[in-house]
Amino acid sequence: ALPGGNANVFIRALGLPVDPVDATGRILQSLPAGRIRTIGLGLAGRRYFCFNAGLGLDAEVVRVVEGLRARGRGASAALYVWTAFRQFTTVTDRREPALTLERDGLPAMDGLFLGIVSNAAPWTYLGQRPVNASPKARFDTGLDLFAMRKLGTVGTLSALRQMLGDAGPAGRHVVSLHDQDALSFRAARPVAFQVDGEYVGEREHVMLRSIPGALRVLV
Repeated sequence: ALPGGNANVFIRALGLPVDPVDATGRILQSLPAGRIRTIGLGLAGRRYFCFNAGLGLDAEVVRVVEGLRARGRGASAALYVWTAFRQFTTVTDRREPALTLERDGLPAMDGLFLGIVSNAAPWTYLGQRPVNASPKARFDTGLDLFAMRKLGTVGTLSALRQMLGDAGPAGRHVVSLHDQDALSFRAARPVAFQVDGEYVGEREHVMLRSIPGALRVLV
């Protein structure tokens, strides 16, 4: 893997340099040395993902930013922050939660506004600063979940502040799950869905699974 995006979350999670030249040099050194790491992936329907997938607000932001980039706008941390603020304050439905989480052998968990499923930490970066939705997520464990039962202004800002620390978000309306084999979401209405920072449309049902040892990467 080589860096080529804006945040390069996957590259950073592997511990590779974010500069393309430095990363290429590292990979060229790793080839003869056989420095290979086997990692787990997530599977959303029929699509694999490396580091995260999301339903709800984060996917809405990705959708809007992709539209702006298609019209020639350059991606930046400021653009994502402004889009998230605008989406949260004027567009996102913060009154009626759409998501229900289902897991084998456990009661369904309804009343969720968003769900961010992580296969590695951090979830993303704000410039150079890591943003931790599920700080315990690792390539060698199952999937982690961060979800919210309410999207009030105070509670959401508190969760975002906590994400900029090492412990991750916590609180009455925060749902955090670690090392899950499978997570199934059903939506009462079509909900925006993103995979590894790429918008893939709206969904009313998504099954996400952890696939251990799925990929070998040079590090």
